[in-house]
Amino acid sequence: MTHRGSRVLHVGSLSRVEGEGALHLRVKDGTVEDARLQIYEPPRFFEAFLRGRAYTEPPDITARVCGICPVAYQMSACQAIEDACGITVPPPIRNLRRLLYCGEWIESQALHIYLLHAPDFLGCDSAIGLARTHRDAVERGLRLKQTGNALLELLGGRAIHPVNVRVGGFHRAPTRSELRPLAEQLRRVADDAWETVRWVAGFDFPDAAVDADFLALAAPETYAIESGTPTVLRIDGARGGFILSSFLDHVREEQVPHSTALHSRLDGRRHLTGSLARFAISGSRLSPVALRAAREAGLGDPADGAVCRNPYRSILVRAVEVVYAIDEALRIIDAYEPPPRPYVDVPPVAGTGHGATEAPRGLLYHRYQLDGDGIVTDARPVPPTAQNQGAIEHDLLRIAQTAIVNDDAAPFPRPHGRPHLTSRGGHHARQLARRERCHDAHRRGRRPRRPVQGHRQAHGTVEGQRPARGGG
Repeated sequence: MTHRGSRVLHVGSLSRVEGEGALHLRVKDGTVEDARLQIYEPPRFFEAFLRGRAYTEPPDITARVCGICPVAYQMSACQAIEDACGITVPPPIRNLRRLLYCGEWIESQALHIYLLHAPDFLGCDSAIGLARTHRDAVERGLRLKQTGNALLELLGGRAIHPVNVRVGGFHRAPTRSELRPLAEQLRRVADDAWETVRWVAGFDFPDAAVDADFLALAAPETYAIESGTPTVLRIDGARGGFILSSFLDHVREEQVPHSTALHSRLDGRRHLTGSLARFAISGSRLSPVALRAAREAGLGDPADGAVCRNPYRSILVRAVEVVYAIDEALRIIDAYEPPPRPYVDVPPVAGTGHGATEAPRGLLYHRYQLDGDGIVTDARPVPPTAQNQGAIEHDLLRIAQTAIVNDDAAPFPRPHGRPHLTSRGGHHARQLARRERCHDAHRRGRRPRRPVQGHRQAHGTVEGQRPARGGG
């Protein structure tokens, strides 16, 4: 078959993603001329309504950005506020924060693997469909998520939007006896985490490679989660980094006309943050058990320089990170001694502070400016979404072009006979569950269903207000 004339392929609503988005492809004479990931959910204006708030409030307010990864926003906000006030929390509190973060990694990555991503590989429309054909697997994923939630509930007060986190530490620290049942639960699901690695290693992964630089935090002696230095691994193999306070000098956000979500460039280049970037930059610092899981998953040994750039295989790295988070949580619990106080005092100081952590889906940066009374005068969160949109769009264009060249009747890769396209190594899975229907509709001259027009917003910004951002 030949490609003559022009076609527009439009998916009005992407399924199994966090947020609301559409895909628009324009094809002319067999060439994909344009690929646009259109985020059409309304702007949220977090930066604007953080201004004028007390310096103690950003952790609780920004947690509402994302229901799956609120801890990431709380930790980045606390770090930035404490940095502005010149306070460093002591090791016992840092360890509790890391333990809380491990809980979020477990529950969020398990949700991502089993409920959002795996259905694509196994020919299912949803997690409900997956449960019909792979009930044991879904129950395994739910056990893992339940365990992560249990950590969040104990340390954070509740699983969604924790209430026990505060600037300087926690309102209350757990006792050793309270952590003991959690340790037992973590040991029970450790086998589930290993089985997850083996399960996803058996998926059929199309050949692909991310054409973007990697950006992730790196720490001297551990796999960076709750702190680290921004580190870059360029596509040519060159490695570098920069101090956190210069983050916005390197990562520049910009608005694009087709989306309410911002796009970002790293020193003028496309970049990607998330599991693939973490594994490439800090994989050698995984625990021995997680390194063994990586080798068994076919990811190679990062200690020998193994780097995975296939976005489809990011689900494997996430599975390895679940193994790591369980192992790390057990290490922290085994060595835990309650701090003398659950928090340190953080008196307000006029200044600017920076914080960054590794949300499950990538590097999350916060910057706050405070006046002498501790009032926020400026706020700047930069989530993984804004950083990964450009790389995702580039992958969409490249993969669609390759598929059209290979097979006119199948404009997208179809593992297991399913329409499948994912750049989930970036931020969200861009699983296009309705692509085949939309493609067929256009070929038959019908228009696919479009998003509700009331959801579309003007793309201009109001002074002090910025476009929508996704979760972490």
